[in-house]
Amino acid sequence: MTTSPLLDISGGGKPPESPRGVGIRRLLPAVVTVAVLVALWQTYVEVSGIRPQLLPSPLRVAQQGWAHRGEIYANAAATLQVTLVGFAVSLTLAWALAVLVDFSPWLRRAFVPLFVASQTLPIIAIAPLMVIWFGFGLLPKVLVVALVTFFPMAIGLIEGFAAADRDAGALLRSMGASRGQVFRYVRLPSALPRFFTALRIGVTYAVVGAVFAEYVGAKEGLGIYMSLQKNSFRTDLVLAAVLVTAVLSITLYLLTFAIERVVAPWARGGQERHG
Repeated sequence: MTTSPLLDISGGGKPPESPRGVGIRRLLPAVVTVAVLVALWQTYVEVSGIRPQLLPSPLRVAQQGWAHRGEIYANAAATLQVTLVGFAVSLTLAWALAVLVDFSPWLRRAFVPLFVASQTLPIIAIAPLMVIWFGFGLLPKVLVVALVTFFPMAIGLIEGFAAADRDAGALLRSMGASRGQVFRYVRLPSALPRFFTALRIGVTYAVVGAVFAEYVGAKEGLGIYMSLQKNSFRTDLVLAAVLVTAVLSITLYLLTFAIERVVAPWARGGQERHG
């Protein structure tokens, strides 16, 4: 059987690579890098004979983390609850205020400087005040997470709305479209790619903000768990909790891509072609 010239022109007769293959190929360098770093870490601990209280080996971290998996799981669940609730509050406020700002230039001039000013507040000073004002319950931690994550999402939406195609908007208005219809069919779709970029930044900040708020003062959560284990010189369990925190952040980060594929598939398609 002869090979079709069309196959040769399109890529030497090779079938296109599957999305799973592309994903594995992109993740491979990161996986190899992490494996090399862990191997070097394990080798250093074994060769140097350093005390586990100072630097436990990766193997010890894994073993002790598994041995205390019940405690770590319970505290991770508490941290995830704070993260999701705080992020949901932040997300709702970001969308509401960004839409209002887009419809009113006056509100844009009034709110955007306040958004920027909110990022100058040192979280290391604000978090203890939240605990003093609102106690050790869910509310102060939710407020810290919302404060940490609100700015990138709100600014991402505002800039995304402003970057909409002016000609497309003018065309719709010339056809009798209302301001709301222009927003729905032109400005909103154009804002989604920037929004999801900001969402990925915000969701990683959310986990860090939740852990920090718990570290300052909480009854449960990975933050308070790390604080207690640090005071007991259990560096292995501190690092196990850090690993769980990283897994939570990465999982939420990857989840944003899945949501984006459903909500704005055109955005990911354009980025993959350029990548």
